[in-house]
Amino acid sequence: MALPFSSRFSLLLLLMLFVTDICNALPVAQNGTVEYLKLRLLHIKPSPSEAISFDFHRLSVLFSALHTSQSLKSPVVSGASTGSGQYFVDLRLGTPPQKLLLVADTGSDLVWVQCSACRDCSRHSPGSSFLARQSTTFSPHHCYDSACQLVPLPRHHRCNHTRLHSPCRYEYSYADGSVTSGFFSKETTTLNTSSGREARLKGIAFGCAFRISGPSVSGASFNGAHGVMGLGRGPISLSSQLGRRFGNKFSYCLMDHTLSPPPTSYLLIGGAQNDVAPGKGRVRYTPLHTNPLSPTFYYIEIQSVSVDGVKLLIDPSVWALDEHGNGGTVVDSGTTLTFLPEPAYRQILSAMKRRVRLPSPVEPTPDFDLCVNVSGIEHPSLPRLSFKLEGDSVFSPPPRNYFLDIEDDVKCLALQAVMTPSGFSVIGNLMQQGFLLEFDKDKTRLGFSRHGCALP
Repeated sequence: MALPFSSRFSLLLLLMLFVTDICNALPVAQNGTVEYLKLRLLHIKPSPSEAISFDFHRLSVLFSALHTSQSLKSPVVSGASTGSGQYFVDLRLGTPPQKLLLVADTGSDLVWVQCSACRDCSRHSPGSSFLARQSTTFSPHHCYDSACQLVPLPRHHRCNHTRLHSPCRYEYSYADGSVTSGFFSKETTTLNTSSGREARLKGIAFGCAFRISGPSVSGASFNGAHGVMGLGRGPISLSSQLGRRFGNKFSYCLMDHTLSPPPTSYLLIGGAQNDVAPGKGRVRYTPLHTNPLSPTFYYIEIQSVSVDGVKLLIDPSVWALDEHGNGGTVVDSGTTLTFLPEPAYRQILSAMKRRVRLPSPVEPTPDFDLCVNVSGIEHPSLPRLSFKLEGDSVFSPPPRNYFLDIEDDVKCLALQAVMTPSGFSVIGNLMQQGFLLEFDKDKTRLGFSRHGCALP
């Protein structure tokens, strides 16, 4: 249902006020080049069984959230930040800076950290939570600030306009019953730039969470993280807030975690990233689409799939994003494996089985439909998978991106079927390995390249 003109105008004015509050000119280094932010990504590799368990839980929450009725006045309709949580970013928040470890998640918008209002904080180990009273720049938004309308409010929350100290309270509930709630606030963050200097950025909006409960925001999938760095398409995600200062795009390189020692992956926020992917001709682009029911996610359009250069006869409607918000394909950093519609998955699986010339493992491998024994084979020959995307671009990852080492000398096809018709396909982080992925919000396109990011 479309919003009436008055509501659309109010929302536009609201977003303009929010942007004005945090927007600055693009920073320029001493040599005259435009700077961008460069954040180190930390990787924690789950076991294959953990990856499948975390992925299925994450997708069940995302699919459920997709069709959950939410208020039209709030652009925050994001998917949950639950998931395997394998990529983390160190965020230095406050004055003086406090170092916190956050899950990097393209499937959610809200940036939130675990907070404490302690006065005597001697019992809190450094980095276990954000100590709000210890920062001289911490400031909760007032409940009648325009920014407060960008977050989901507690059910019985009422704003007292006459009180000087009436903070903006938020409550973010997930489909599995998990909750993070607290004060929607603003703070100064300290981040590294491409020139090597530190940038202190004021007025970053985030959720200061005093209440955290449930498996989506704690436990094994969080791996000790203290919050979530939302990188979705909404106005309060970190990529959107900082993008307005550094150029409205961000990118990352997820390096091959099987290498030893493992190379460093980086999250880059900004518009001048030529040292990572030199030459415009080396980056291929496909349009980004928006699902009105879930505007947080980064949707792309798969048009066809080939195995060893042979196009599979898959009905194009299998990949379509329909008028009800079902289907489509999401690029997601928080999911490990790649999930495809069941009819497409079955055809890909059959094509793979016909072309594999390797023996099966001696022991059965639950959770995977195709596994091979590569004992004694230094460079096993495996089928090549490629996706033709909208915009006449082809995404052709190497086999190590979709054949996972399950145990010594056993590799399994790291694809899973989406069984529910209301779900969507997901290109997970394993499939993204070794590629620079550039999310360009101004031009609404996704760029990808293997040059300057991975092994040739």
